[in-house]
Amino acid sequence: MMKFHFEFDIKKLPWPVQHSHQLLLIGSCFTENIGEKLKKHKFRIIENPHGILFNPVSVAEAVTDYIENKQYNATDLFDFNEGWHSWKHHSRFSGVVKEDVLKKINLSIQTTHDALMKTDYLLITLGSAWIYTLTDEVVQGKAGAVAANNHKAPAGWFRKKLMLAEEVLHVLDNMIHRLFFFSPGIKIIFTISPVRHLREGVVENNRSKAVLIQAVHHLVDKFEGLYYFPSYELVIDDLRDYRFYAEDLVHPNYAATEYVWNKFVQACMDESTRKLMEEIHAVHLAHKHRAFNPSSSLHKKFLTSFYKKTLRLQQQHPYLDFSEELLFFKNAD
Repeated sequence: MMKFHFEFDIKKLPWPVQHSHQLLLIGSCFTENIGEKLKKHKFRIIENPHGILFNPVSVAEAVTDYIENKQYNATDLFDFNEGWHSWKHHSRFSGVVKEDVLKKINLSIQTTHDALMKTDYLLITLGSAWIYTLTDEVVQGKAGAVAANNHKAPAGWFRKKLMLAEEVLHVLDNMIHRLFFFSPGIKIIFTISPVRHLREGVVENNRSKAVLIQAVHHLVDKFEGLYYFPSYELVIDDLRDYRFYAEDLVHPNYAATEYVWNKFVQACMDESTRKLMEEIHAVHLAHKHRAFNPSSSLHKKFLTSFYKKTLRLQQQHPYLDFSEELLFFKNAD
């Protein structure tokens, strides 16, 4: 039989993820693909509290902010294109009113700080080892600081540099030591984003991914409580076909993301968790179902059945939140 893709064994996560666990997800846009699926299956997650982050420095600085519960002030923002922005945050935090931007940033940090002390897993998806540091041309910002987002500022405001593996190691090593001191027992799942940063160039993208892979594997070998999940390898080496990319040939498409997600579930969750996910998925589909005749006795019976099933799940697993679904099943008729 002909083989059209190369499947490989994935090492199992030694400490399977369960619904009772608290998860914090940080990193590139691929983080949000996985986060969306975790939320749909009722896992308790906090996702990208600084917004999407690509490089190891910005990730480490964000985690440090959560540990220290850093509160930003007006001097941490800059005014550009009739809006206020933070060099450490994604543009989703930007706004026209400075006080509103600060409130949004500080509330996100405070919430994450409180949750981090009880977080069981930190999932970090690194996207690129290329960093953009602020130059002397930037009036509002410290020269030499790494920008997490360029906010469409002039190119002259930035100096581009590819980090060495040793530099990535140093940044993440310090972050991990501080994190383990602040939240003993937390586990870290590292993965490299399969999103291709082609605006840097094809060769440059591969150099960047190689730096990240080398550094992360060194850390996983060094520390207890670290695990590597091969998102990058699943798309690049297993699927290995442009059919699994969107039209931009940069982002994995729905089929590729589903494939990686299913591999993640198999590698990082045990049988009981997977079974519970199937039950949650059934509730999700029932919640989204819109009947042809909502007043029919058959549909009312359907709603009653799923109300009882959902209530049973809620009682068996009190850490799950089915409030929206229960309200729908109870009141839809």
